[in-house]
Amino acid sequence: MGKKRIIKKKGRGLDAGRKERALSKVTKRRLEKGVLHVEATFNNTKAVLADEKGNAVVSSSAGALGFSGARKSTPYAAAKVGELLGEKGAQIGLKEASVVIRGVGAGRESVLRAFAGKGIQIRSIKDMTPVAHNGPRPPKPRRV
Repeated sequence: MGKKRIIKKKGRGLDAGRKERALSKVTKRRLEKGVLHVEATFNNTKAVLADEKGNAVVSSSAGALGFSGARKSTPYAAAKVGELLGEKGAQIGLKEASVVIRGVGAGRESVLRAFAGKGIQIRSIKDMTPVAHNGPRPPKPRRV
């Protein structure tokens, strides 16, 4: 008959070890005000916390937290990204942040709700989703 093989599927959910490692790296920089850039695509949710000049301080994504495949684009994964950035922001002394959102993915709102739930004041929310205006040039007519 043979030996039974047990296959463990990876990417089931949040990897606790990756979250702990991300929280352990504390920047020495203090930051009162910042900008949260969120990119919510159909495949992933990425977020970057930057200072007011645009220099990135902390970043995270659903894939970096251990989600894989279709789970990366879920609102739950996006909420975990927002929580992580909220905790990191609180550690570096962030009091208020303005938010810039790009993309039309499922994690647009949940990143923001989880980030604001960590006690950081949201100053403004801008939707900077790129919108195609005329598309690419059409192909040449076919010569037969």
